Amino acid sequence: MLIPVILAGGIGKRLWPLSTPKRPKQFLPLLSDKSLLQETMARIAHYPEMSLPMVIGSLSHRALLNEQLIGAQATIILEPFGRNTAPAIAIAALRAMESGQDPILFVLPSDHVIQNPDIFYKAIAIACAHAEKNKLVTFGIVPHAPEIGYGYIEAGERCDDAYVIKRFVEKPPKQLAEQYLAQGGYYWNSGMFVFRASSILQAIETYAPNIYAACQETLKNSRKDKRYIYLNEIQFAQCPKESIDCAVMEKTKDAVVVPLDAGWSDVGSWHVLWSLMRKNQHGYMKLATLFLRNIMSRLKKDPQ
Repeated sequence: MLIPVILAGGIGKRLWPLSTPKRPKQFLPLLSDKSLLQETMARIAHYPEMSLPMVIGSLSHRALLNEQLIGAQATIILEPFGRNTAPAIAIAALRAMESGQDPILFVLPSDHVIQNPDIFYKAIAIACAHAEKNKLVTFGIVPHAPEIGYGYIEAGERCDDAYVIKRFVEKPPKQLAEQYLAQGGYYWNSGMFVFRASSILQAIETYAPNIYAACQETLKNSRKDKRYIYLNEIQFAQCPKESIDCAVMEKTKDAVVVPLDAGWSDVGSWHVLWSLMRKNQHGYMKLATLFLRNIMSRLKKDPQ
């Protein structure tokens, strides 16, 4: 069983004023008539091994999540406030194991673009094969430019269709990024992961026991209904705020990276958004329409 865990709690600060805390970029129809979240849901639905997804988002976006996922079967986990990716993943893994099974989790952001899904699906299959062997897998985007806006992953020795992770590198200056590109063996950090629920929980308990304990208590004391899990605010407040990279992936010896060259983008800046839009002859019109919708929405809520 492969359970998608879609991280939908970001606020997309770099696309302000189009993306705002009240309606972040994952809820916007930037490149089609569907929002990035809806595009992500549709993309994973076409992979044959996917089970029903978990979507982790902000309690303040409950209405948006309900509106955009209407008709979709998914468990929606609502965070009272953000605590970064390590707690979100711990909560998802703990929830996945409540059924008594030990599924493989596919963790992915809700606001990324994949232009070649067939290549993407092949990479997922490779990642699942490594997760079956209890590896913690991430996807490394094959770089096509010396990008300074992404973190990098340095690949070590080959491990079948993947590589042992030698190290994670913070966002580099331009000269160093150019060196990585020329040298090879470096990938952009995608923020997507595949691992068994038990494997990632064991790693979190080992390397970040305070996160593990806080998430256990949070889920145990959370309110649940058929569709939503409302995380307990008091317990969740005790959870440290940390990314899964810092909490686990940079420390474990069981991490591997699967190269991915599938037209990936995190739509993380105006430059990137426009580079995607300009491939469409209606790009200017699309961007103008998005701004008008944004402005009209604000005027309706605040006529002053």
